Amino acid sequence: MQNIVHLFPGKLRGLDLLTGLRSYAWLNGESSQKPRRFHTAIAEYGSRLSSYQARLRMPKEHVELIRRESQTLENNYREILLLMKQIDVLKALLRETQTGLHSFNDSWKAGGDPAEAQDHPEAVGEEMSNLVNYVLKKLREDQVQMADYALKSAGASIIEAGTSESYRSDTAKLYWHGIGFLSYEMPPDSILQPDVHPGKCWAFPGSQGHALIKLAGRIIPTAVTMEHISEKVSPSGSISSAPKEFSVHGISSECEGEETSLGQFVYNKTGDTVQTFELQHEVSEPILCVKLKILSNWGHPKYTCLYRFRVHGSPEDHS
Repeated sequence: MQNIVHLFPGKLRGLDLLTGLRSYAWLNGESSQKPRRFHTAIAEYGSRLSSYQARLRMPKEHVELIRRESQTLENNYREILLLMKQIDVLKALLRETQTGLHSFNDSWKAGGDPAEAQDHPEAVGEEMSNLVNYVLKKLREDQVQMADYALKSAGASIIEAGTSESYRSDTAKLYWHGIGFLSYEMPPDSILQPDVHPGKCWAFPGSQGHALIKLAGRIIPTAVTMEHISEKVSPSGSISSAPKEFSVHGISSECEGEETSLGQFVYNKTGDTVQTFELQHEVSEPILCVKLKILSNWGHPKYTCLYRFRVHGSPEDHS
């Protein structure tokens, strides 16, 4: 604080003066003959100056980190509002459908049992309500609908010794008085987790890299799924760091030994964000480990970013 006083002596004396004026205005608010607007202005300036003092004591990197987290929260809030609007539209559609059915029932009297005609709209309305609930449930469900044996929460993990080094960037580091003390790059096991938001990806240098994954259990693999964000939600408007060509290999023994090729694939950056690939080669026995090899990306010169990778298959039969 003494250093700041030496750097900004005039400003801080002005801060102390206005802060004192703010306290004086608060204590004498009832008896003062000055207009109330004057006291309000003093209080507002005092609040701004207190905030300014706090920002002077906070490193610029901390301010930037807080700003980014606030932006993430704002984006999540917008997504929630969008979903709420979609639900409201579906509810309105249901109400209109029910109203139309009642009108249809009033006009449809001949050739049927009046009691049956009267019950018909409620039955159809209930079916429509069930249909809307079914659609909403499907929107919340996972798109792939297959077990993920590379899911971290299910027991899968990254074998660091068989995985490429993470991309190091000075922009992804917190500083204190010019000394970098904390990096916040995403670790490799972030590709084994379902949280797919812009920036929450594992990056490695260049366009080629690999990750060795110990699965949650021994399986006969049948398919893999690669997931990336779309250009619409990318802060830069580009997903050139997305993987393009990649291959998958199985390892039967404890994540060591001979690799068995399971296929080579291409992730289409203009397609769906979640893309599933049937394996091109079968294995004769269950495997415990899978090696993902990225062979190229979509043009980024510095790094490649992986968001989520899944492995599907049939679990080992212990009977």
